[in-house]
Amino acid sequence: MDKKFPIDNKSLQKIPYGRQLIDDEDIAAVCSVLRSDWITTGPKVSEFEQAVADYVGAKYAIAVSSGTAALHCAMYAINIECEDEVITSPMTFAATANSVVYQGGTPVFADINSDTLLIDPDKIEEKISNRTKALVSVDYAGQPCDYDRLKDITDRYGLFLIGDSCHSLGAKYKGQKVGKLADLTIFSFHPVKHICTGEGGMIVTDNHIFADRMRAFRNHGILSEHHKRDSWYYEMTDLGFNYRLTDFQCAMGISQIKKLPDWLKCRQEIAMKYDEAFKTFPPISLLKKYVYNYHAYHLYVVIFKNSYIRSDIFNYLKNQGIGVNVHYIPVYLHPFYKVKLGTFEGLCPLAEDLYKRILSLPIFPGMNDSDVNRVICSIKNYFNNRKLTIK
Repeated sequence: MDKKFPIDNKSLQKIPYGRQLIDDEDIAAVCSVLRSDWITTGPKVSEFEQAVADYVGAKYAIAVSSGTAALHCAMYAINIECEDEVITSPMTFAATANSVVYQGGTPVFADINSDTLLIDPDKIEEKISNRTKALVSVDYAGQPCDYDRLKDITDRYGLFLIGDSCHSLGAKYKGQKVGKLADLTIFSFHPVKHICTGEGGMIVTDNHIFADRMRAFRNHGILSEHHKRDSWYYEMTDLGFNYRLTDFQCAMGISQIKKLPDWLKCRQEIAMKYDEAFKTFPPISLLKKYVYNYHAYHLYVVIFKNSYIRSDIFNYLKNQGIGVNVHYIPVYLHPFYKVKLGTFEGLCPLAEDLYKRILSLPIFPGMNDSDVNRVICSIKNYFNNRKLTIK
């Protein structure tokens, strides 16, 4: 580790850990809708839904205002209520578990696999009780979970399987696209995700009853939402929310999804460069990628030896203009869950240990070779300058 990696960061722009990529075609698509008669719910919504359904091979797709709204809709679709429990991973954004709480249910956390940070199937069955109604998998960083084993568990216990695939649009498990692997699958179109609609989300399913319930739920509980302009009559059949996605957002989504295959290749090429740079670099451990998975690489996560190094290099890279991040604080360690649900430290030991040592490096289609090299060199310079020897 004596080699220097010279790089001048003084005049360089900041590299975020992720960002949207919007071109003139996207802008033209949005402007076209803004000049039309439809601004909110119009024909572009169903067109975008069909585009996503076709892409993943699902029968139905329901567009909503965010990935969080999509998760909430899924919990409503399967009728999560008070006293129901839903098992999920602690290594996820809070919205995964929050969606269960919105419906009055209780999220239950099963620990993760230390090699992948995916939920560990071996830890799930011990969490199942007579109140368990569903399992929410999380395709952490863009790698699909072990869906064969998860489906075996949910089939044997009569549970619903919900795929939180907000990280994995375009990923494949054993040749099958994410979106066909669970009873309902959730996608997000936040700017750092694979395609962007500003904010936005989608649920895909092959179950028409779930689809109908979610269409009503996203529209205040009103059963029909596409009315003739000269019609005034509607019926609210249940308590729903305003989770609708706008026509101009859907126009951007339609434009963006056409570029998804190329953008996935970009993410994989960046990941391969990181892999090559760090696979024999002692201070860093890489997450395991299953050979049968097609990884979508929403995140590129590395693991350091201890929490001190992670904290120190986080600050160092931020000062270098490199926007690293940490994904995630285990959900049950947030004050809300400790106070309201009585969760506590030690619940999922592997998730707690690894959370303190992981770091997400920049990865997004707009990165060029110089950006990637700058991240790699800055990390290696950190260890070289501090003369840290880590075996």
